Amino acid sequence: MIAGALLRRTPGTLASAIRLHRNAAVVPAARFMSTHVTNAACEDHEPGFLGSVETFFDRAAKISGVSEKSLAGIRAVDSVLSVKFPVEIDPDTHIIIEGYRAQHSRHRLPCKGGIRFSDEVDLQEVEALASLMTYKCAVVDVPFGGAKGGVKLNPKKFTPAQLERITRRYTMELCQKNFIGPGVDVPAPDVGTGPREMSWIMDTYRQFNPQDVNAAGCVTGKPISQGGVRGRNEATGLGVYYGVREFLQFPEVQKMSGLTGDIAGKSVIVQGFGNVGYWAAKFFHNNGAKIIGIGEHDVAAYDPNGLDVEAIFKHRSEKGTFRGFGNAEIIEDPIKVMERECDILIPAALERQIGLKNVKNIKAKIIGEAANGPITPDAHDYLVSQGKVVIPDLLLNAGGVTVSYFEWLKNLSHVRFGRMSRKWEEAGKSRLLTLVEENAGRQLTPQERRAVIHGAEEHELVYSGLEDTMIGACEETRATAALKNTDFRTAALVNAIQKISTVTTQSGQMFL
Repeated sequence: MIAGALLRRTPGTLASAIRLHRNAAVVPAARFMSTHVTNAACEDHEPGFLGSVETFFDRAAKISGVSEKSLAGIRAVDSVLSVKFPVEIDPDTHIIIEGYRAQHSRHRLPCKGGIRFSDEVDLQEVEALASLMTYKCAVVDVPFGGAKGGVKLNPKKFTPAQLERITRRYTMELCQKNFIGPGVDVPAPDVGTGPREMSWIMDTYRQFNPQDVNAAGCVTGKPISQGGVRGRNEATGLGVYYGVREFLQFPEVQKMSGLTGDIAGKSVIVQGFGNVGYWAAKFFHNNGAKIIGIGEHDVAAYDPNGLDVEAIFKHRSEKGTFRGFGNAEIIEDPIKVMERECDILIPAALERQIGLKNVKNIKAKIIGEAANGPITPDAHDYLVSQGKVVIPDLLLNAGGVTVSYFEWLKNLSHVRFGRMSRKWEEAGKSRLLTLVEENAGRQLTPQERRAVIHGAEEHELVYSGLEDTMIGACEETRATAALKNTDFRTAALVNAIQKISTVTTQSGQMFL
């Protein structure tokens, strides 16, 4: 009743034989499954998600200066786990669940990447997302390889108890095949999963590895009570905000877009109102931007005067839809909201949302990819040719993996960030402030004093670390784009390829 396939890339000519065998065996079943959600904007001849990732990679590879030998190793997916297992829905009903886990690169360990629950999941998607994770980690200097997992189901059709059984069984498969562990492969939340599922995964791993003192580090995105880190939930959306803010300050971006360098006053449309879309919209709104459109899976809401992010989030939580929200215009085809006039467009849903069918209708001056792979290669080329600024996914949505890295570090150190230093920092500031007061002849009020000497708490340190990471990665991407005279996506991929090549070259490779 249980079927599993474990496929590894091995050196030399045998690797090609294995990959050809894998392709011949798997392609007809899962590799090119098409769905309306990810095909609606695309022409038939446009590549799928994996093909898009590989196309972008090949473009960057040509100008990276990295040898063909190294490029071949970087491009290939290392390992893929495919499993099928039965789950009891009720005493008389069992269903077969399909799951995948792909490890794209183990040039650094552990591998890192989310697990999504979606009926859109297929092998092609998982491999593409794993590849993106490798490049994403390299772009923001997070010392992980790339991985991704997925379970083919619609979580809304299952009860919490059923989802727990499915999650634990999937985790058991990962444990048995050595596809999970603090030093091996560390999952995280993705579409359709969250802190609850990560807790189930950690607990299952712990049951199989009771002697592993670092078991909490086997997964990130956990609740705070289970070893999570404050700031992880909003990390990807916050990273999107930081990235767009930084790019707006670059003179060349201001020239291309005709926009000023401030977030305040900019009109923003967000496609997708899940975790990433909600937090991105919230941070833009809180910093003075006007959120004029939000798209979801059923409909989109649009108001040129601006939408109240918290109010529409509450409305949707209560009603399950944007319908009936205030004076907002309801757009029945939600993908059409991206075609409205705005300064900044944030695709934060699924891949392949902007293709040749709708790219000529995109009016935004800056497109920030909060989702993975929302723009196809041909659509990307058209946008760039029209002078649009495209901030790529492997840079812009790297906030999640950056803060996952912080959570992993916290789990390995077994101490909350700030616990050892906060009071010492406050005491030092207090002594310095006392000297200033004595020399100035003025005493601060208790409120002023508390504000000045306040020591950083965990979420503040996480925000600071994320902001510093995004600023550095944006500057690196900008510099490479100028040096290579290319677009920002290609520049970010060139940086990633060169960093990965440096690691593999300097460490050496066995059995080549």
